[in-house]
Amino acid sequence: MKLNASQIQNLYTFTRKHYVEYYDLQTELVDHLANDIEAMWQEQPQLSFEEAKTKAFKKFGVFGFMDAVEQKQKVMGKRYRYYLWKEFKTWFTIPQIVITLTLFFVFFFALTTNFAQHFSMFLYLSIGVWSTYKSYTLIKVFKQKNKKWMLEDIIFRQAGGTVIVFLTQIHVFFTISDSPITNSYKIGGLALAFTVLVLISYISLQLLPSKAEKLLKDTYPEFYL
Repeated sequence: MKLNASQIQNLYTFTRKHYVEYYDLQTELVDHLANDIEAMWQEQPQLSFEEAKTKAFKKFGVFGFMDAVEQKQKVMGKRYRYYLWKEFKTWFTIPQIVITLTLFFVFFFALTTNFAQHFSMFLYLSIGVWSTYKSYTLIKVFKQKNKKWMLEDIIFRQAGGTVIVFLTQIHVFFTISDSPITNSYKIGGLALAFTVLVLISYISLQLLPSKAEKLLKDTYPEFYL
């Protein structure tokens, strides 16, 4: 005996009630529960749908779907870092390498002036404000979506983590004096750090979210057939 459309929808509602908000994971769990229920009916056809559903759910243990959610988050987190690293590497190929080097040398020469501290403060605050605005916008857009995908959630919400990085590093520019920095290694290190921060911020807050639809199709091809 097979589940009908109404019973399948009931399983989707059931997963949502048990704190699974992502459509991709809901579908995986619904498929697992449905197969389990149908297997039970082959051996115990007298079982009602609700009884079979309860038995199938108990197999997930006392924590219910929590373990499945955590495992999925690990997999999608790894996938997100792969996409982030993949986009980051493109900035070290032509023509993006020109932009990267230009950023580095702008920061390098700015840090040799008498305004090194003011420049650092302005740059950090500018990125912080922009990151906060972009994070708020992305989260707002994500909340308006009817179907929520775990990878998309990470893409839209994980980007906000860059804001925390900037804020926790806010003490850095207070270590820079008002006089020009003469240590070339320190200048190079700071310029490199600024360059990386700008690129990561742009990639995570602008580039990846703009490619979210394509990344979802690559990750969940079965949903886009």
